[in-house]
Amino acid sequence: MTKLNELTIWEVHREVLEAEKRIKNYIRETPLEQDFFLSQLGDSNVFLKLENLQLTGSFKLRGAFNRLLTLSAEERDAGVVTASSGNHGAAFTYAARLLGYRGVVVVPENVSTAKLDVLRLYGAELIFHGTDCVEAESFAREMAEKQGKMFISPYNDPMIIAGQGTVGVEIMKQLGNIDAVFVPVGGGGLMSGVAGYLKAMNSKIQLIGCQPENSAVMYESIKAGRIIYMESKPTLSDGSAGGIEKGSITFGLCRDCVDGYILVSEDEIKDAIRLVLDKLYMLIEGAAALSVASFIKEKERFKNKNVVLVISGKKISLDTLRKILI
Repeated sequence: MTKLNELTIWEVHREVLEAEKRIKNYIRETPLEQDFFLSQLGDSNVFLKLENLQLTGSFKLRGAFNRLLTLSAEERDAGVVTASSGNHGAAFTYAARLLGYRGVVVVPENVSTAKLDVLRLYGAELIFHGTDCVEAESFAREMAEKQGKMFISPYNDPMIIAGQGTVGVEIMKQLGNIDAVFVPVGGGGLMSGVAGYLKAMNSKIQLIGCQPENSAVMYESIKAGRIIYMESKPTLSDGSAGGIEKGSITFGLCRDCVDGYILVSEDEIKDAIRLVLDKLYMLIEGAAALSVASFIKEKERFKNKNVVLVISGKKISLDTLRKILI
């Protein structure tokens, strides 16, 4: 098993293939569908990787299952702790419950109500701490260490990254001829896995990181050449908001494997959610709208290209949706 340090794309590629075999009976292979409205809008071939249709409603289930399935018997018996703003926590709780493991989820106090409802539905044991993902993660790690339990990071873990990278395996199998892939970026687990795998398969594929202007921590960290602390402003993309853990292995992969980043405003995220609902007849969350908003913002660059937009999740509260539609 790969150690927690700088990962090469070849290490990611190998671990992603192992993860694909390990988790395939526990997850859903999600559809890759061409969307003709966006294709016409951008004069290109636009395909949507519908991780909003994944079990538990987001791509996070892939990493959660892969990590839990690689725990030793001793680690399982001691119990596991994680931290999450919602989607990872739901995936972790669902997977742990199915596998018969005991787990605790630390969530920020400002977690969205839609995601909190799902966590409770799956029977998560919840602890609230802080107002930022990094604060919750730091507290969860300290708690796990004091209690002799295993801490599972939502993104800063080779096995989490490898599980998320199985999205790339499916994209390659479903389309093959790919020019660009747009991926929402928060802590960078999804992008690290998808980019690491796809770049190993074909270095010419462009990987585009999509972030909200109000919480572009990965983008600003890469610009600075190191992981930086910066306060995030409120954003509809709550699933990608917040800081990055110091020393995260995702930083190097997002620095080396991503061809460019596109930052979008809150209005652009709103417009993308409305467009997907009105023209594509799907309800998606703010983080999932990042790839759509980013493509629309710079669509001229991708004329006549085969473009994949990763639709990362679907959980959005009625209150948030009401504000967007007014």
